[in-house]
Amino acid sequence: MDFLKKTTIISIIFLFSVSYLHAQNETLQNAFSQSYAYEKSGEYSKAIEALKKVYEANSYEVNLRLGWLSYTAGLFTESTAYYNKSVSLMPYSIEAKLGLVMPLGATGKWDDVIKQYNDILEIDPKNTTVNYRMGSIYYGKEDFNTAYKYLEKGINMYPFDYDYIILFAWTNFKLGKLREAKVLFTKALLNRPNDKSATEGLGLIK
Repeated sequence: MDFLKKTTIISIIFLFSVSYLHAQNETLQNAFSQSYAYEKSGEYSKAIEALKKVYEANSYEVNLRLGWLSYTAGLFTESTAYYNKSVSLMPYSIEAKLGLVMPLGATGKWDDVIKQYNDILEIDPKNTTVNYRMGSIYYGKEDFNTAYKYLEKGINMYPFDYDYIILFAWTNFKLGKLREAKVLFTKALLNRPNDKSATEGLGLIK
């Protein structure tokens, strides 16, 4: 008899828990749906408020979405905080780290941006987006040897990608590798005929 009572109580608790979780998930879905609708119409503050009503500190998805919405609204400090929370909840999340670099870059925190990119490359050394961005950063710093290292990885995976080709071409040019640069500038013109940057590069070599 006692066994039956215990079984009944456990069943009731289980059904209550399932019902509660279903209602909670439905509320969360509605909040996300509202946030997408407000974002589409450019009402970012309302999109943020819709999610804040159901905010839970341990929700990766809510923090990630609030990070994006806050960034889009120009609230870079808030965006950084939400993305940092997302990264702390899911340390191996590349999407959260890529999100975090947006407000960091917008506020000129380039050392922090580079740190995030290095963290991503530890997880995914062949990440083409990050290798390209790191190449761009070091090219801008006129550290062409370091830029070369990152760009070479990416162009070996995407040999006919225009962005990689043209930046790698200029990097080779800056390093005095004129033969390699000429080949790359010529290849860039196959991707984008009459491209100004490639044409300029070839003009400097001839």
